[in-house]
Amino acid sequence: MAITIFGVIGAGQMGGGIAQVAAASGLEVLMSDINEDCTAKGLASIEKNLVRSVEKGQMETDQAREILGRIRTTTDIGEMARADYVVEAAVEMEDLKFNIFRQLDEVCPDHAILASNTSSIPIGRIASQTDRPDKVIGMHFMNPVPIMKLVEVIRGLTTSQETFDLTWQLCEQFGKTPAEANDYPGFIANRILMPMINEAVFCLYQGVGKADDIDTVMKLGMNHPMGPLALADLIGLDTCLAIMETLHDGFKDSKYRPCPLLRKYVEAGWLGRKSGKGFYEY
Repeated sequence: MAITIFGVIGAGQMGGGIAQVAAASGLEVLMSDINEDCTAKGLASIEKNLVRSVEKGQMETDQAREILGRIRTTTDIGEMARADYVVEAAVEMEDLKFNIFRQLDEVCPDHAILASNTSSIPIGRIASQTDRPDKVIGMHFMNPVPIMKLVEVIRGLTTSQETFDLTWQLCEQFGKTPAEANDYPGFIANRILMPMINEAVFCLYQGVGKADDIDTVMKLGMNHPMGPLALADLIGLDTCLAIMETLHDGFKDSKYRPCPLLRKYVEAGWLGRKSGKGFYEY
C-alpha cells in the first residue's frame, strides 16, 4: 500500500516531532489537535527545530522550507478521512486514546492503518476499540523524535503481518531503526526504563542521595548521557507516573509500585521541564 498522506493526532512534543520526521521523508502530513493554539505551537516548534538544523549546517534553507510546507494542521479529526496512515500521539491516558481510536475508525478509509505512540498501554486493548484490529499497531518513538533513532514497533495479538511490514518500512523511510516488541504493558523500553527512574525517585525519597548526586552516579558510573531524575523531568513526571501505574495495574507486581514522592510531585503540578519545576527547576 502506498502512503501519500500521513496523519498525526497531537501537536505536542511527540506529535510535532513525528510530523517533522514524516515530512522530512517526503510525505504529506496532516497534524491535528484540539484547538488552533495547540496546532500553532506545534508548528512553531517544528519551525524552530528546522531553523536550528539550518544554523548547524545540517540542511539547506530551501530544504527546511519544503519540509515545513508539507505539514498542514487541522482541529477537525474528520479530516483524517484523507489519511492512509495515522499515528496517535496524545497524552498517556487510556480513556483518551480509546476515544481517539473510535473516532479514527469511523472517519478513516478502510485501508488506513492506525498506530499509537503509546509508551505503555497494550496495543490489543487499543485495537479492540476499532473494527479493524488487524490494522492497529504500536509505533513508539523516542523523545526528541527528530534526534533519537529508535522506534519500538509493537505487534498486537490481532495485528496483521502486512500492517507490521508496512510500519517497519515506514520507520526505515523516516531514517529510524525499528525494534520489535511483543504486546505487554510497557513493552521493552519503559518496562526497563521506568522502574529505574522510579527507583531513583525512591532513592531521593528515602534520603539515599540528593538529586544531583543520584544523577551524577548514573551519568559517570554507568555512562548514561542523562541522569534518571533529569530524564524524568524531560519526559514529564505525569507521564512517568501514568506509565508506572500501567505497569503496576498490568502485572499486579509490587515492584512496579510508583514512588509516593513521584505521585506527590505530580499532584503539586511539578511535572518537570514543561511546568518549570520537577526534580530540578527550569
